[in-house]
Formats: sequence, structure tokens, C-alpha cells
Amino acid sequence: MKTYLVTGGAGFIGSNFIHYMLNKYNDVRIINVDKLTYAGNLENLSSIKENKNYQFIHADICDKRCMDKIFKENNIDYLVNFAAESHVDRSIQNPEIFIETNVKGTVNLLNIAKENWETGENTYKENHKFLQVSTDEVYGSLDDTGYFTENTPLCPHSPYSASKAGADMIVKAYFDTFKLPINITRCSNNYGPYQFPEKLIPLIINNILKHRQIPVYGDGMNIRDWLYVEDHCKAIDSVIKNGKLGEVYNVGGHNERTNIDIVRTIINYIKENVDDTVNENLIKYVADRKGHDRRYGIDPQKIQSELAWHPETPFEVGIIKTIKWYLDNKNWMENVTSGKYQEYYNKMYGDKTCTRSQ
Repeated sequence: MKTYLVTGGAGFIGSNFIHYMLNKYNDVRIINVDKLTYAGNLENLSSIKENKNYQFIHADICDKRCMDKIFKENNIDYLVNFAAESHVDRSIQNPEIFIETNVKGTVNLLNIAKENWETGENTYKENHKFLQVSTDEVYGSLDDTGYFTENTPLCPHSPYSASKAGADMIVKAYFDTFKLPINITRCSNNYGPYQFPEKLIPLIINNILKHRQIPVYGDGMNIRDWLYVEDHCKAIDSVIKNGKLGEVYNVGGHNERTNIDIVRTIINYIKENVDDTVNENLIKYVADRKGHDRRYGIDPQKIQSELAWHPETPFEVGIIKTIKWYLDNKNWMENVTSGKYQEYYNKMYGDKTCTRSQ
């Protein structure tokens, strides 16, 4: 039985990855480490909390003593690092937190993995891997044509993307310098269940249901490449198993949409299927975000040709699945937006780390 250490596993993509792995495999053990900051939500994993192959540990990836203890006690085979501060607007307001978690936290994990997996100079235990989950935002912005490839120079434009780019470069340096077995995945925008409601799609859904205005940056014509989160989880699984050591893999779905198209798609679905009183009058154009990248587009040819991964969920299908999930889980949305879960976690855990919980 292989043991996966999943950091940031109570967040959006991390929790979806844990669900995916436990649904697919009977012979894996998942240890979920999460600090449970604002976007970490154990309710995302409530359905598997009794699973004998799953364990949650409340911890901070920056805590060297704690993370080393987890490694030594659990014989970790794979480390999948989702843990990150990830919202661009928050990074503009408070860049230091992003450097602390995204850069320093990643370095801490790299050092601990190196120390625990090393069998000699530049040699490591067989079939062990550190996978860094990154983002297409590290590449910067595209013009109207062309796509990001793994060879596109990094050119981040926000404190968030800069912190992720810095972490990526350090991860790659640990392979080049120490031969630590690593891969990096850089994915386009994800959507699906359990996404924190400050992000675009759940924010739109929540505001429409409450008849609140929907803020749209600038002219709404910023373009993102959207990928259903389960397809991303499948890609990560494939890279862990078969990715060539030291390589970067871009993960995208060629599902480019403007922000305003996303807004209108969701408004139209809810108008036709839930509430016929809503309309585009809810849209409110606001001042553009500082350093706002105009377009992202991922070329996934490398992961498709080397690992035979392909996105399986067309946007037209995935967006309806996503809307329906939020409609069916209004209590989840209400508790997240009201902070009720966070109050519960603060009461349960306080400032303690390395606290085990099922």
C-alpha cells in the first residue's frame, strides 16, 4: 500500500483529488495535512472521514518539526503539494503571507522529503516522488493567439503568481542540484465542487441566487482556459505514476472562455431552470484588477503525447454539473460564506499543530 502525503487537502482541488484517489484505488493510504486557513474546509471530506485509508492531520507545512515527524511516522511514498495561498486579490493586499506559505513552505517540504528519501549522494528510495501542483499564471499573459508550453518563460504579474513561480523554480532546482525525484504540473483554471466562493464561478452562482450584483473586472473580456477539476485530478495521478522525473507538465482543456461569457452562461441556466426573475441587470462592471492578465491558454500536447491524458469533460457538461452541485449544496455554500466552519475549526484546533483527527 502506497502512502500519499497530500498537503492542502482540505482545499478545493486537494479535496477533489483525495476523493478521486480513494474512489479509484483500494490500495492507497492518504494522509491529508492542512492548516485550515480560510479556504480549507473539512466538510469537503466529511463523506470519507471514517475511511480506514484516510487520515487528517492539522498542521502547517512551514512547521519543520511537525512535517518531519509526519514523514518519519508514516513512511511517505508520494508528496503532492497543493498547499498554497491562491487568491490574486488577497495576494495584492498581503503579499507576505503568500511568500511564507508558497515559497518557504515548499522549501521546507523539499528539504524534509530529501532528508527522508535520500539513500546516498543524489540517490533516493525507489518509486518516491514530490509533485508540485502549480498554475498557468506563472507564465504571465498571452496575446490573442498562441498557447503556453512548458518552455514558455515564466513571467508572473501578481504576488500570488510570483510566489508560485518562485516555488516552481526551487522545486526544479532540487532536481537539477540534488536529483530529488520531482514533477511540476501547471494547470489552467479549475472549476467544480467544493470551490471556495470567492472564486469566479461559485461567486457568480451565490450572488445570482441571492439577487446580488455580480462584479466583473474591467470589460469582462479577460480569457481563461477552464478545466473540470476531476480531469485535473486524473492528470495529477497520471504524472505521479508515469511522469518523467524532473519534467513539467501543462494541464489544460482548450476550453477558453471570457469572464463575461461565464457570467452569462450561469445567469441563463439559473434563469431557465431555477429563477426566471434573474437577468443580466445583476452584472456590474468594476475597476480592473491590478496587474490583471488578459489571456491564459494552455497547450497540453506534452501530457497528452507522453502520458495519454486527455480532458474528458466538455465545458458545456462540466459547467452544468458544477451549477447543479452548488444548487444541491446550498447549506455548504451558506456555511462557508458565513464563516461558520472557520469558527468551528478555530474552536477545535486553536493554534495547535500536528493535531490528529479522523
